[in-house]
Amino acid sequence: MSAPQILWVDDEIDLLRSHVMFLEDKDYEVQTVANGADAVDLVRQQPFDVVLLDEQMPGMEGLETLDAIKDERPEVPVVMVTKSEEEDLMEAALGNRISDYLTKPVNPSQILLTCKRLLEQSQIRQETLSQQYLQSFNQISQQLRGSLSPDEWVDLYQTLVEYDLELTDDENARQVFQDQFEEANREFGAFIEANYADWITHVEDPPSEYRPVLSHEVVPEFVLPEAGDDPVVFFVIDCLRYDQWLELAELLRPHYAIDTDFYMSILPTATPYSRNAIFSGMLPMDLVDRFPKAWQTSEESEHSRNQYEEALLHHQLDQHHRGDLSVRYDKLITAEDGQQLAQDAANLTQHDLSAVVVNFIDILAHSRSESDVLQELAPDEEAYRALTRTWFEHSWLFDMLRALSKTDCTVVLTSDHGAIRSLRSTKVIGDRETSTALRYKYGSNLKCDEDDAILVREPERFGLPSYGMNTNYLLAKEDYYFVYPTDFHHYEKLYRDTLQHGGASMEEMILPVATLRPKS
Repeated sequence: MSAPQILWVDDEIDLLRSHVMFLEDKDYEVQTVANGADAVDLVRQQPFDVVLLDEQMPGMEGLETLDAIKDERPEVPVVMVTKSEEEDLMEAALGNRISDYLTKPVNPSQILLTCKRLLEQSQIRQETLSQQYLQSFNQISQQLRGSLSPDEWVDLYQTLVEYDLELTDDENARQVFQDQFEEANREFGAFIEANYADWITHVEDPPSEYRPVLSHEVVPEFVLPEAGDDPVVFFVIDCLRYDQWLELAELLRPHYAIDTDFYMSILPTATPYSRNAIFSGMLPMDLVDRFPKAWQTSEESEHSRNQYEEALLHHQLDQHHRGDLSVRYDKLITAEDGQQLAQDAANLTQHDLSAVVVNFIDILAHSRSESDVLQELAPDEEAYRALTRTWFEHSWLFDMLRALSKTDCTVVLTSDHGAIRSLRSTKVIGDRETSTALRYKYGSNLKCDEDDAILVREPERFGLPSYGMNTNYLLAKEDYYFVYPTDFHHYEKLYRDTLQHGGASMEEMILPVATLRPKS
């Protein structure tokens, strides 16, 4: 095991040389700097396990340095070393999430014990979490054997995702958890198969404990109630999952008070269906009837799909008697698109409602499927989340959201669908006109193992359009992906462990809708 890395920041660090040597004798590696600016530069360049930070320094003071360190690495424990015990100072430091504070003069043993406690805290927490999860295993299994409502599925998914984020070091507990997560997705697929058509039948009724909010209800349920005195900026981040949102939310929490709600994506969990539903306020079969040109375009190519979103949003606002709202719409595909908008983020607040579509996460998911380098960088869920966080932390989107936190706007942020690692193949039979996606298919007389997918024989029962006689849909359950019989093993290997969407899994369907209110 490598030695713990300590950064000690003090303008009188030369007077503390004996303390540093004491820590080094205890197998700690200690780097020292005499001012806040150098400390921030070092933290930016490399990770540290603990930062010891003097509160009173010339130039960049301790609290200012603390803010900058937390901006760079929110997770690093910081111990404030101070000559003062003033209550206001301690409240300010604690508000900035220091892990501990010590009052000068400090002795080497104090420093050692504080570092040991902080460094071993993670191990103790892991042991506690493992015990907690194993104790709750039977309760979760019992829930899965029962009859869960949509809200109870959301609660269960939140619990599972929290364990997924926290159970990182205990391999035995991790394996038990992964088996239970797979069981949960299997039961969720059965739940969707049994209930989804009934939700569509009663779609004119308000969402209730028996039917969740669906994609086409996101704007009236979560966006329009915020539209009033202050401008609303509505972000739709394509392909963002709940676990990824938690990583982003941690970085945004210093700037916003955040309330997270949930909705369920319509099926298939794919952009032409789910995102068109968000902006139009309609199910796909209704969109085909009212805007056939928009739907036809959405099926033609990846580049032209959803090009009518702005017009569809205006139509939806008219339907809800909110056509008086001034509206702006931006779709950001490239980094240059985002950077240009981020430089002028304040302009978003000049409209009652600004809608911003961000495609990067979807591009990342598909790129991982096609790039050996990205698969190596993100071989599992934990690494995929870390990659998302790293991008966001240094992105124009984070810059834009921080800029908006200094205005009087409300931000509503959501996703159109999630994605899942596709680990198991299932054979599908279809003709040449069958669609090409790996987690959903539409065509004539489709066939596959009914344990692996939902077969939709009557598209209108799922709110879906028909393309002629005998149109049906296949929606993959759990982590299955469709492969044709021709050259089966080649394509099975080619697409295994790629991130896909379109099917009926918790990761694809249960989505966050966050309302962000600036703290400043």
